[in-house]
Amino acid sequence: MRSRIGGAAALLAACVSALAGAGCAANENGYAARRAAMAANQIAARGVRDERVLAAMAKVPRHRFVPPELRGEAYADRPLPIGFGQTISQPYIVALMTESLGPAARGKVLEIGTGSGYQAAVLAEIADSVYSIEILPELAERARALLDSLGVRNVRVRAGDGYFGWPEEAPFDAVIVTAAAPRLPEPLVEQLRSGGRIVIPVGGAYQELELHEKTESGTKLVSRVPVRFVPMKGKIRE
Repeated sequence: MRSRIGGAAALLAACVSALAGAGCAANENGYAARRAAMAANQIAARGVRDERVLAAMAKVPRHRFVPPELRGEAYADRPLPIGFGQTISQPYIVALMTESLGPAARGKVLEIGTGSGYQAAVLAEIADSVYSIEILPELAERARALLDSLGVRNVRVRAGDGYFGWPEEAPFDAVIVTAAAPRLPEPLVEQLRSGGRIVIPVGGAYQELELHEKTESGTKLVSRVPVRFVPMKGKIRE
């Protein structure tokens, strides 16, 4: 009798496992369809044309980078809270910032403001390597663990003040800043190679996303568009 019960229990457990697996697969397929729609309707339709960027946006599972209770809203084109007073940027802005870096995004990229890790994961689909700095240790550790669980191997995350950059790994082909600064941080410009690009939101109550290209004589402002980001913290505020 114990053998029959044991066999039935094992069979039931196997059935539950199979059903759960099927449910998970169906759920992931649903998320994949929503990502494809997001890339087409929210990003490409608004002018982002870089095929590598669109492919990355359609691939990276944004729902894994938001709190579980917000996963139903993960593919809406708006920022979402991730805790500690921080947000994950809206998909269109992530795509726009990535595309703005141009070919420089395919090399060695420095990211200031890891946050959830989503922007780093998108960059990882395009860049050779990504170095990401997060001023909040709790977010840095959480992003590092999540990226590792997703098999992202070309991103390094560390906790620290992004104002100072990552000098031992400089020069970088591109720099992306995901928090609003009152000015362009000089250490980040210094760590950018000549010809490289930096995209950064600048301002306070009113902000603009600025794209700068480094030249032999300094930096050249390429473009700017109105945006809204959480403020950059640390040395930049002194």
